[in-house]
Amino acid sequence: MKLINTTNSHAALVKSQLASTDALLVEVYSAGNTDVVFTQAPTHYELLISNKHRAIRETEVEKIREFFLKRKIDLQIIDQSAIKTLYSDKLIEISFPSTKVRPICLTFFISLMDEPIHHSSY
Repeated sequence: MKLINTTNSHAALVKSQLASTDALLVEVYSAGNTDVVFTQAPTHYELLISNKHRAIRETEVEKIREFFLKRKIDLQIIDQSAIKTLYSDKLIEISFPSTKVRPICLTFFISLMDEPIHHSSY
């Protein structure tokens, strides 16, 4: 199974999620007929896995979970004992609660502050 980032094709969904939820990052991925919405919020990460044509296989869920745990989710800040998975026929939601609040923009800002500031005179 290969996940392809299709976020650019779902601009309305991404804009809506960013405007109406606590999400700081929303990305959409596709694996054939299976779509995945990855969300990062200050207190959790979330995966929504859907397939309009058939039930989602457990092997798909595991591969998708592994993909995001390796590439997108900071394992140092999630509470692995509190991960919750909700199943329905064609939609699965996996929530990864964080042990600390870590907004993306603040993290980026702090990393910029660690850089030395050089002033030049003209």
